[in-house]
Amino acid sequence: MNGRCISQEHLGDTGFSYTLSLINGKYKMTILYTLMEFGVVRFNEMKKYIGRISYKTLSATLKELEADQLVHREEYPQIPPKVEYWLTERGKSLMPLLDGMCEWGEKNRLPTV
Repeated sequence: MNGRCISQEHLGDTGFSYTLSLINGKYKMTILYTLMEFGVVRFNEMKKYIGRISYKTLSATLKELEADQLVHREEYPQIPPKVEYWLTERGKSLMPLLDGMCEWGEKNRLPTV
């Protein structure tokens, strides 16, 4: 035994909890994975790729990822407006985690009935 007592521990103080706070959300990991796969992606391309996500939810989620410095947003002053998104270096550093999750899913996927 290492002398630690679970009643004195707090999950919120762990690196696990911090990482989860950055990627927790219905579409965050999907958006990050999309940017990993396709590099620079425009807003409407992202919407089409993900499918069942509202424009409002996609916009809000991208803003959260940008605030957490995982995604970069570049707006070009032209008509029609052009906005592109890509992973920052900080965002790219999460990719081994997402790759591991993908590999685990491929290996452990239960057969569909």
